[in-house]
Amino acid sequence: MAQWEGKSRGTVLGYRIFIFFMKKLGLRSAYFILYFVAFYFLIFSPKGTKASYNYFRKRLKYSSIKSVFNVYKSYYKFGQTIIDKVAIRSGLRNKFTYDFDGIDNLKQLIANKNGGILISAHVGNFEIAEFFFKEIDFNSQINIVTTDQEHSDIKQYLESVSQKSSIKLILIKEDLSHIFEINSALANNELICFTGDRYFEGTRFLEEHLLGKEAKFPAGPFLLASRLKVPVAFVYVMKETTKHYHLYTRLATAKKRDAQGLLQNYTESIEWILKQYPLQWFNYFDFWEDKK
Repeated sequence: MAQWEGKSRGTVLGYRIFIFFMKKLGLRSAYFILYFVAFYFLIFSPKGTKASYNYFRKRLKYSSIKSVFNVYKSYYKFGQTIIDKVAIRSGLRNKFTYDFDGIDNLKQLIANKNGGILISAHVGNFEIAEFFFKEIDFNSQINIVTTDQEHSDIKQYLESVSQKSSIKLILIKEDLSHIFEINSALANNELICFTGDRYFEGTRFLEEHLLGKEAKFPAGPFLLASRLKVPVAFVYVMKETTKHYHLYTRLATAKKRDAQGLLQNYTESIEWILKQYPLQWFNYFDFWEDKK
């Protein structure tokens, strides 16, 4: 199945090593270690490597050799985004620069006084967006709707060495009480953020074409966003150079109560962003169910 299993790879020891080198010797030393870490995952993470290879080979139509090299480069780029996230949260925000494409769209959401919904994906590095928003006169609370199934020991360690995030988490609950939290946040003119590209076995899903083949997406974000009377935007934070990011915001154009139309808007926006940043597709599982 193409659903995500709910956990990301990595150990506390691995994070400790990267943070040690980053703080003692600088970002470039941590990036240097990544050359070996990326090679390790290329060899010893066969499922992730195969899924990434299929993305480059079958979806982007790269040659076999180019696909293999790009799997390695994708692992390396993913590692860089993790290091950047830790660095920025550890007080090294001034080491990075950014461009913002679509700030007026976000300001428009806030100006409506009834909140808004942001839908992102596991491309780029959206988790660092809040640290850039602070510098562009963007004064609105962001809430991320999540299952919170990451490794708790890693999360606790990162929280102990990082600045406290201003983002609030709304945990998805079986009794659907998270719906009330979402409505309350929107009533306070806050922003609700979903990731729309991973679903879990046993949950409702929608299907739509992405990069030439149909794939499954979690139904919840699109059903909810299409029914609430608030604007919806797609937001991505993409790594461009070693210490430079580009933030993109695009408003959805689908009609209200049209979840499938909203999903189509979303997949079109992902295709648009991946044409510019093909290495930053960070879903290392059988997303398109190519094994079938």
